[in-house]
Amino acid sequence: MSLYMEQIEQLVVLQRVDSEILALEKALQAAPDQLQELEKRLQYLQEQEGIIQEKMDIVLEQKHKLEAEIDADDQLIKKNKNKLLQVENTKEYHAIMRDMDTLEKTNRQRKEELDTVLADIHELEERKAALAKDVEDVRDRIKEQQAQLDAKLQEKRERMGKLLQEKERATKAIPQPILERYNFIRQRLESPVIVPVTEGICQGCCIAIPPQNYIDLQKGEQILSCPNCQRIMYWDKHFSPREESPEA
Repeated sequence: MSLYMEQIEQLVVLQRVDSEILALEKALQAAPDQLQELEKRLQYLQEQEGIIQEKMDIVLEQKHKLEAEIDADDQLIKKNKNKLLQVENTKEYHAIMRDMDTLEKTNRQRKEELDTVLADIHELEERKAALAKDVEDVRDRIKEQQAQLDAKLQEKRERMGKLLQEKERATKAIPQPILERYNFIRQRLESPVIVPVTEGICQGCCIAIPPQNYIDLQKGEQILSCPNCQRIMYWDKHFSPREESPEA
């Protein structure tokens, strides 16, 4: 293989490696975003748990207050019943009965309110239990996806290491001026930057190159660039690069 052919082949290898490295770098950067939706869902559920707990604290406080008031009034009613056994006149008897009626009416209202509060507590407990299950499910899904993601990332990192070694081997076979030209073009143009010329047409910009450039290219003596798009070009009859599928 001539020096020219070796350089062209290594440039094509370098281009493939650089393209795959770029794709891997993007994949590594984007990887954490794959869990973002699940993490948002988990955050929302945890916020809902906090809201329900706040409501639960309020209704539990209402429950304790009502139970204490009902108990206190029950004690007063009991005392008033004992007083009835000791009354000495009708006026005092009726006064105690009025107090008892008021206490019993108030207590009935409190017990009805307590029943409503207990129903609210039951509903909140059910919602809290359902949310806790949802939170656990989402955590399990995050854990599972994180494990899968870590495995994929490890594969990508290992592949990246192999690509960097392959890139190092390719760059050693390319003269520094040509390598600098390649890097200069790659920074300014979309891939590919190493393109074949078929029947006088640059496959990078799809424009015919001048006849003399085409003649020089066919000689295979030096690395040439397309006069139109500046991509490095080679004659397709000289070299057909291997089709390799990048591993992502």
